[in-house]
Amino acid sequence: MQIIDNTANLEQLCNRLAAHSFITVDLEFIREKTYFPLLCLIQVASETEAAIIDPLAEGIDLGSFFGLMKNPDVVKVFHSCRQDVEIIFELSGIIPQPLFDTQVAAMVCGFGESISYERLVKAILDIELDKTDRLSNWQLRPLDEHQLEYAAGDVTHLIKIYRHLTEQMTRLKRTGWIDEEMQILGQGTTYIIPPEEAWLKIRHRSHNAKVLSALRDLAAWREMRARDKNVPRQSIVKDDFLIMIATACPKNKEELMNIRGMRKDVATGRLADEILDVLEHMKVDPKLVKQTRHDNINGIPALAELLKMLLKIVAQREGVVPRLIAGETELQKLAAFKDKDNPALRGWRHKIFGARALKLRNGELNIRYDPEKKDIEFIEISRETPGESDH
Repeated sequence: MQIIDNTANLEQLCNRLAAHSFITVDLEFIREKTYFPLLCLIQVASETEAAIIDPLAEGIDLGSFFGLMKNPDVVKVFHSCRQDVEIIFELSGIIPQPLFDTQVAAMVCGFGESISYERLVKAILDIELDKTDRLSNWQLRPLDEHQLEYAAGDVTHLIKIYRHLTEQMTRLKRTGWIDEEMQILGQGTTYIIPPEEAWLKIRHRSHNAKVLSALRDLAAWREMRARDKNVPRQSIVKDDFLIMIATACPKNKEELMNIRGMRKDVATGRLADEILDVLEHMKVDPKLVKQTRHDNINGIPALAELLKMLLKIVAQREGVVPRLIAGETELQKLAAFKDKDNPALRGWRHKIFGARALKLRNGELNIRYDPEKKDIEFIEISRETPGESDH
């Protein structure tokens, strides 16, 4: 294991790694006190060497590493890559390509939903990883040998895991499944969240257009302020208070202060002025109400439950987690006959689930339990049109 702390050695390392068909990559970072994560370590490995790059080393230029990340001839293998890719994208504007995520591949191969690296190492390699340094402060220098060894393990074991998963996907004829997932993770839009869409990540139960409009504008304000100050969004105003402010829609500081549990420094200081300004200029948008009255009639919720049952059966037969095939949103859209751009109706998902889901929804598929076979059967029904019935 090498420690790379200068530009010249990094360039030499990246030139060697570029000769391989794939490399494994992992990042260590901290973001508890900032909006943007602080990159502290980069771990890389090939089948012949492993190295730890110190991005905090004085004067080091990461340009050759970012060049390696966009090299089309080298597959970049991560485990649970979203945050790592987001950091690389934020620092360089580059999304590693080609990309391979072993957590997604593990779901495709039947290892369960969002399996951790530690559990995957145990399941495939029968190795128990020491978790002692998992919560290390990677910003501190110097790092001791035990920390460096732990960090290196995040990429060295990944080589054998990658080999195992690619062989299993080939055997199961599911390589195309992960290709579609990697296309999503390889798009810049996956990592760029417009401020006006930040409210969609806040859990709430409101279906009131005014409340949702206020929440949308407040969340956008908080997102932009957090970026500008490079502080965690929750340190400005927590989600639950943002929802309460949106619900109350205060017109002045006194009304803001009357919100239960409101911090005095928020209600009386500069933040209060900004919050009240956002609410004053808010425009109510009825389109934000997703769950309309129409969506709750004609048996749509019951149909969604039927589709969920079908999904569970299909997922069990295929040996994958249901969420990999379709999530709650996709099921709700199917139940509401909103088929446009629904991932469940494209590619391999359509082949194993979407086609059956459409038939079930259209009354062309029955699901029954066969007590003799002790299994569930799908029975397709030919819907007769007028004049076609046999007499």
